[in-house]
Amino acid sequence: MAENRAPSEPSWKRRPEGGTRASLALIVGIARHGGRGLARLCLYPITLYFLVVRGPERRASRAWLSRVHGRRAGNWAAARHIHAFAATILDRIYLLGGQGGRFDIRVHGLAPLEALLDAGRGALLFGSHLGSFDALRTLSRTRPGLQVRIVLDRAQNPVLTGIFDSLDPAMAGAVIDGGRPGVEIALEIQQALEAGALVALLVDRAQPHEDTAAVPFLGQPAHFPLTPWKLAAALHAPVLLCFGLYRGGRRYDLHFEPFLDPAVEGPPPPRGARAEWLRGQVAAYARRLEHHARQAPRNWFNFYDFWSDSGDEIPFERRSARVVPAGDPAVRGDGAGTRRA
Repeated sequence: MAENRAPSEPSWKRRPEGGTRASLALIVGIARHGGRGLARLCLYPITLYFLVVRGPERRASRAWLSRVHGRRAGNWAAARHIHAFAATILDRIYLLGGQGGRFDIRVHGLAPLEALLDAGRGALLFGSHLGSFDALRTLSRTRPGLQVRIVLDRAQNPVLTGIFDSLDPAMAGAVIDGGRPGVEIALEIQQALEAGALVALLVDRAQPHEDTAAVPFLGQPAHFPLTPWKLAAALHAPVLLCFGLYRGGRRYDLHFEPFLDPAVEGPPPPRGARAEWLRGQVAAYARRLEHHARQAPRNWFNFYDFWSDSGDEIPFERRSARVVPAGDPAVRGDGAGTRRA
């Protein structure tokens, strides 16, 4: 397998943070003291701002929706997409503030995860920028004392991260800073797993200079990072996929899917044969990500050209990618247990 390397500064790294500290603090204040209904009214000017002022995000939204639906999307579709993103950011205030009970969070596939926890085993939870990863907080209500460690690059959105940290200092203290050297991150993850914790990380975006594998995703090869899968192989850790999909209003669907368990399937192959094994894991993950993205396309929160090798913006109209119907079995990837490329 020929590995690729992410650009020195992917386009998502170059995105300026939306909003100033004062404006974000104002929204948080309205949400906490004025209620969710009043705060959601603020989503309309926020959506309008991104639609009118933030051209790269608007174009990326239209390109994504055009690709996933197989027809050209207009500004109204992009507005609904951006509104869904803003709604999940707003809901983080309540989820991090201990008010998860106000939401209708429906959990699917929890039994395999509970079996691991009952056995005292830690696990890796692989998520993505599809929906809300904060819906994971619902697990703390089902299992008091459960440790959930989230790997997060604090430097990516420092203002927003600082505000959210203030809402839940305990969770903030449990964050594993993804901006540190890789060896330090791996050691802290290993220690957390040995303590029986769940370690959650997003595995759809490659960091600068990170090795990637190009695998099919919505009809065209896309580059996914290899590091999470190398880490899982090195630590012999079980992997579950997690998708927290926003369904509108107060409802979220939290899906867990068992994906990889060395204790059941045996250890990864030796290094000489591991490259193809790694690509197989990435390809299988991409199939599951595509499956859920098709089910909830407005939950896709990668507002940049996900398929571009260089990270440059390429409008949908200029791409020659084949649009794959939602029912195409070659890419649908039905079945969480199917993990071969």
